[in-house]
Amino acid sequence: MALFFDQGWFDARLAERHLRREDLGALLGLDAEAVAEIWKDQRELKAADVAVIAALLNVPAAEVAGRAGISTPVPRQAAGEGDIAARLVVIEAKLDEILRRLG
Repeated sequence: MALFFDQGWFDARLAERHLRREDLGALLGLDAEAVAEIWKDQRELKAADVAVIAALLNVPAAEVAGRAGISTPVPRQAAGEGDIAARLVVIEAKLDEILRRLG
């Protein structure tokens, strides 16, 4: 289990992007209960989750892993892969937000 999950930092980064925990959960394929478990250090993030969160928040994966707790893995990525993947995650999140507001 990850220790020392920085709830305030994650909430602030989500708010800066006009997103909620529920939006993050949707990107990770998690329900609200699972996201709440992450926030309470009761569920660990996988390296793939860290990569998605980093792309969504537009911060380095190492920072997400460090803020998520001492045992959180940092994902490896191929050279040049991060920029495209990060942009795609952000675009998809914005599209989901637009569709949610329209629906």
